[in-house]
Parts: sequence; structure tokens; C-alpha cells
Amino acid sequence: MFWTVVLALLILLLETQLCLCLLELRNGGSRSTHFMTSLFSSSSSSSSSSSSNDTQQRLPGAIIIGVRKGGTRALLEMLNLHPDVDVAKAEVHYFNVEEHYQQGLDWYRGQMPFTLPGKLTVEKTPGYFSSPQVPARVWAMNPAVRLLLIVRDPAERLVSDYTQVLHNRLERHKPYQPLEEILLHQGDINPQYKALQRSLYHQHLTRWLEVFPREQIHVVDGDALIRDPFPELQKAERFLGLPARISAGNFYYNTTKGFYCLLSRGRDKCLDESKGRPHAPLSPQAFRKLCRYFRRPNRLFFSMVGRSFSWC
Repeated sequence: MFWTVVLALLILLLETQLCLCLLELRNGGSRSTHFMTSLFSSSSSSSSSSSSNDTQQRLPGAIIIGVRKGGTRALLEMLNLHPDVDVAKAEVHYFNVEEHYQQGLDWYRGQMPFTLPGKLTVEKTPGYFSSPQVPARVWAMNPAVRLLLIVRDPAERLVSDYTQVLHNRLERHKPYQPLEEILLHQGDINPQYKALQRSLYHQHLTRWLEVFPREQIHVVDGDALIRDPFPELQKAERFLGLPARISAGNFYYNTTKGFYCLLSRGRDKCLDESKGRPHAPLSPQAFRKLCRYFRRPNRLFFSMVGRSFSWC
């Protein structure tokens, strides 16, 4: 009996409030809007307030697409200094590895960090830049995604690329060819060498610009990032639409390692030992041939991005 009376009173109260709302609608009032808002918010306020604080895995709003051995790991770790950025720790290879791509966006989202609403998720996979199928796939995921491309001297990048492969083969006790034997064929540059093809930046950027507008791709100077990281991070912050939170105090030069390390919340972090390792040997004559080979491709790339770089 008691609950019947309570229910009847609640129904009467709701009918009264609805009548008042209809009356105010006729009179141009706004209380009805407030009432309906409060009516629905009373039942959902607990879920909405908690969801605004819930962490979720979100698709990236920005992707570092390359280049391989251009400084992508350094750029990712430096961006991670920003309080509004969360990064995927491992390279995902979603768009350039078929077995990953076939698992769909839910799989891709599952590789991302848990973030609060309003934070920017950033992923980096340097293999994306030179993979022909990737630009259209990234566009299909999000046409508004922001892309970061970090480049360095293509000749130095090639040698660094070979050095990494060499190091991996030595660790596994596998045979290897000296760089000069792979790079040169009958005294001329071998255009089939994959590491050389990865350094032809203009070819790969052409494919990206067939899909994305130029203003959606930010080019980071990888050589400048190593020499003085803070100015390059300021530019990246602006491109990503982030408030300026990274400062010069976040970086210090480690004389032992020979490059900058990071400071954040009282802790320092340096990149692992694989970064900055000595390059594999290459004769000065072969290196000069390599530089001459890249002159024309470099000029084409400079014209595409509207700036030049101090490369060999």
C-alpha cells in the first residue's frame, strides 16, 4: 500500500512538471529544456561522470610514418614528454603487414595505450612511409589524422640502415656482406639495394601526397633533432595543436652517449644502446658516389616540402 501511494505521487509530480513545460513552451520559456535535461541527467549522471574520467584505447590522432633510421623512436619519446600525449610503446605495423591489417580496426585499437578523454594517442611505425598500400589505408581509418615524417641525410640514413641489419646478423651469428659490396655494382651505385630505395624520399612522399594534403604532413628535421631537440619539438607541438608544455629543461646533453637525453618529473631517460652506435665502414670514395647519386632525388624532395636540408 505504501509503495502504491509513493508511485502515485511520483506520477502526479511528473505530470505536473510536464504540464508546466508545455505551458512555458507556449510562452517561449526555457524551463522545459532545463527540466527535460535534468530529468534525463538524473538517470545518467553517474554513468556520464564516470565515463568522462574513464580510460579507453583510442585510435591514434597522429602517426609517425617514418623514415626508418631517421629518428622515429627519439621523436616518439620526446613527444611523450607532453602531458596531453600518450604513445604506443611498440611499433604496431598495422597498415603495412597484411596479417595485422586483416584483423581490423578493433585489433589496431587494442594495440593503443589506455588514455583519458582529450589526450592525443600517437603511434609510430617507420615502415609505413615506404609501403605503397599504406597511405590509402591510413586515410580510410581517419582522413583527418596528423602525420609526422622525420627525415635525415639519406646517405647517412642508408649507412645506419645497413648497420642495424649488420648488428642483427652478427648477434645471430649469420653471414653478412660488407656494405660496399651491396651498395656498388661494377663500380656504380646499385639501385636495387633496398636500403637505398628507402632513402628516395621523394618517391614515397609522392604516394602520400596523392592521398593527403601537404599541410597534413609535418616534416621533422632528424639531424636538427639530434643537435638541438627543443626547437623541433616546439614545431611538432604547434602542428599537433598541443599547448606548449615541453621546455628546453626537458633535455640535457649526455657527454658519454654523445646525444641528448630526456628529463621528466625528476627522472631522466636516454635512448637504448642501439641508438648512436658506430656506423659500419664505408670508403670515402663510395660515400661520395652515394652523395652524388642522391643529389637529384634530394632536390625533388626539397621542392615537394618547400624547404631544404644540409645533406651531403
